[in-house]
Amino acid sequence: MSLLEIRNLSVSFDTAAGPFKAVDGIDLHVDQREVLAIVGESGSGKSVGMLATMGLLPKTATVTADRLTFEGRDLLTLSSRERRQIVGRDIAMIFQEPMASLNPCFTVGFQLTETLRFHLGLGRAERKRRAIELLQSVGIPDPEGRMSSFPHQMSGGQCQRVMIAMAIACNPKLLIADEPTTALDVTIQKQILDLLVGLQREHGMGLIMITHDMGVVAETAHRVVVQYKGRKMEEAGVLELFENPKNPYTRALLSALPENATGDRLPTVADAMALEAAR
Repeated sequence: MSLLEIRNLSVSFDTAAGPFKAVDGIDLHVDQREVLAIVGESGSGKSVGMLATMGLLPKTATVTADRLTFEGRDLLTLSSRERRQIVGRDIAMIFQEPMASLNPCFTVGFQLTETLRFHLGLGRAERKRRAIELLQSVGIPDPEGRMSSFPHQMSGGQCQRVMIAMAIACNPKLLIADEPTTALDVTIQKQILDLLVGLQREHGMGLIMITHDMGVVAETAHRVVVQYKGRKMEEAGVLELFENPKNPYTRALLSALPENATGDRLPTVADAMALEAAR
């Protein structure tokens, strides 16, 4: 049985111009100890699909699926209370912008200990001890001192590490990382990726990596789902995808990588799609 199984997931939003379908019939699954990468351009529905799985979309969204299960439990039929018990504890998500995700009005220590209080019911002393351990595990220097820091007193990389610490606080079975290195410089990106993969292996979690960076996919994933305009174009093992992409869009995406540039101008996905259509 898969850890997470999604069949025919669709998400639409009510707009002034009528319903807009952001996700259109997506199928995917992820197993324990597996890293699944979901790749595609901005606007391809990568994040929306995972937010729907977490139950974090606004009420203006309509979510339907033939199957949306976590460890065999139907997420669509759970009550709000039952879903809150799973989300944040068994399924956790690292969001794209750490500075926007952390509350600027509260210290890092308070935000970490509140997560532990809500999901695990730990006492004050135990919450503090566990929070310091978590900050240490994600490589934060002077973790005890950092407990009293506010997010604006920390760098972007440190804030992302705090977000990872909050996500793994309850030892989740599934971790979803939404573009976890987008706002970071190249050196810090590598550190964060190594940290995520190391934690995934150490804890035996399933990991879904949402990204548009094919380099990240090559370094971290076991399998890859390629999305375009809300639909799944292709799914394959990571080596198979890079060596023998079957879908024209996947080939276009790989052709648009900077290392495939010829001449003075970087290729775009649109350029590559045009070449695919001309074949």
